[in-house]
This record gives sequence, C-alpha cells and structure tokens, in this order.
Amino acid sequence: MQNCSQVLKLGLFLLGLVAPSFTVAKEEYVLTTQQVAEVRKSNLSAAMAWHGSSPWINAVSQGAKAEFNRLGIDVVAITEAHYDPAKQVSDLETLKMLNPDILLSLSVDSLSTKPSYLQMVDAGAKLVLLSNPISGFRHGVDFAGIVRDDVDGMGKAAAQLLVDAISAKGKVGMIYHEADYPITNQRDAAFRKALSGYSEVKIVSEKGFIKKNQTAQLTAAMLIQNPHLDAIYVSWDAAAEGVIEALRIGGYRHIKVITHDLGVNNLIDMALGGNMFGTVSDRPNEMGKLMARIGAGAAIGLKTPLYTQVNFNIVTRDNITASWQVAFASELPALLKQVLLQSERNKVPKL
Repeated sequence: MQNCSQVLKLGLFLLGLVAPSFTVAKEEYVLTTQQVAEVRKSNLSAAMAWHGSSPWINAVSQGAKAEFNRLGIDVVAITEAHYDPAKQVSDLETLKMLNPDILLSLSVDSLSTKPSYLQMVDAGAKLVLLSNPISGFRHGVDFAGIVRDDVDGMGKAAAQLLVDAISAKGKVGMIYHEADYPITNQRDAAFRKALSGYSEVKIVSEKGFIKKNQTAQLTAAMLIQNPHLDAIYVSWDAAAEGVIEALRIGGYRHIKVITHDLGVNNLIDMALGGNMFGTVSDRPNEMGKLMARIGAGAAIGLKTPLYTQVNFNIVTRDNITASWQVAFASELPALLKQVLLQSERNKVPKL
C-alpha cells in the first residue's frame, strides 16, 4: 500500500497537481540541547579528507562546516585527493599531524588508505565515512558511522520517472556504470529491477562505461543499432552530458533522458525543453550536516548509528529551483537562473 501511495504521489507531482515530495524518510540523528552544550564546551576540532573535488563534494563540505560552526567545532583542514589513492594517503598523514577529534572522509581506495585511517583513529579521531564502507572496519571501534544516499530508493524513483516520461510504454536504452563502485552499481541495479515490473517498457540495449567521457560514443553506437528508442537511462549527471551531446548531434529530439544528480549543463537542457526529462538528486548539503553531527556525538562518547540515509529529490523542469536549493543550500547559478526565466517567458514546451 505504501508503494502504491508513493507512485500515486509521484504521478500527481509530475502532472503538477501536488508540491514536490520526497519518497523516503531518513534516519534522524539529533543531538539534544544538553548534548550540544557538552560538545560546545569540549573544544573539539575536525578535518575532512575527500576523494576529489566537485560541486557535490563542495556542498557536503559546506553543510559540514555550517554544522560544525553551530556546534562550536573548529575545522582545521579540508583536503581533496584528485581521485589518487597515494595523494589521499599523503593527505591523511598531514592531517594526523593536526590531531583532529573528528574526521569526515570518503576513501578513494580502501585497501591502500586503510592503514592511514587506522593511524588517525588510533590517535583518537572519530571517523565518519561518506557513502562507502572500508572493508574490515568495525562500527563503534574503527569508525563512528556511514552517511549515504538511499540508493535503492533513488534507482526505483528513476525507473518511475522514466515510466512516466514515456507513458509506461516504449523501448529503453540503459548506459550503466561498469566499474566496481557500490553506490552507482546498486543504484543501477535498483533501476533495472524496478523497470522489469512494467510489461510494456523494455530495455532493448545496455552498454557499460568506466569513464564518463565514453558515453557519447556509446550512445552513438546504441542509436545505430536502436534508432527508435523512446528513452535512455544514464548512471549519473556528468556521464549523461555525453548522451545529451550524441542525441543533439544525431537529431534525436524525441528521446528522453533520465539520470541522477544535478549538473548545470543538463539542467539548462531540461529548462529549454531538450532531451533531459528528469533526474533523481540526493542532498549533499544535508549529508555534510549529518556527518558532522554524528562525528560530534561520537567525540563526546555517544552511541552512533552504523548507517544513516538522507532523502532524495525527484527533479523535473517544474522544480529545478527548489531542488537545487535543497541539495546545495545555495541560489541557482546565474546562467541557469537566466535560462529558466527565459524559458518561462517564451513558454518553452516540454519534451
């Protein structure tokens, strides 16, 4: 019954009959007034060691910094490893010298970075992980908790978004992440499983990619074999840019694209009535706040949850602005804002 209700709400939202809603309730982790006071008087410090840099990870950092500031915790350093395990090991060695009480991080490669994390934990840092676990780490001993997306829910929501985009009937191409990466793999699998429940929606072509710059070529090849596709699913926003490019070059105006995450280029395409129909976005700013709060709780000896999930947003052209503000806790980029205003004035039709 709950699933039926969620599908109904999504359908009504896409028809513009209800306000934007989010399909999964998060696990809360809240500090009481007394606990906040204890944190504030403890003179704690924190550091962040990220895998790379992007608007998404910047939003995580901004959320964490805002929460640390609220809790009176000093952020002593933020590093990013350029997706290089050796660089992250070096970053962790540097951070260890600062002796932070709390460490927020996403590991580039858990095998090579594991010893460096353990050195910081042994020195007293409370480690909170973003998205991916580290093999062999024990909850409550080696790390305080993991904050992640509801990846199954996001995959299911993307499937429902695609079904609504093509009125529950049509041929679909799937461009999935072929690398061994738990978040995208699980999200793609959830999408595929959810879509299998619709008898008149068929995945007729699947192509995997390792690097995001491969997707334009893969899409062109897919279209040669299947020129009558109705929609294409892509693992995430940056990878979808190549798909949009290939569709635009080939003149395939009718094919609708569904993906995950928020990126300016694809949102501009969506605003202008292009191929991008919709996306499922997580809430990185909220993730950062949650990580900071869990780290603070662990630092004063509180029990912390193993996994904590955040909500996601279902994004179409009608709620780009609201979804961006929820995800990033910031105003729209100027160019995207201008395009949205222009499309509203010109009454650009939806795809």
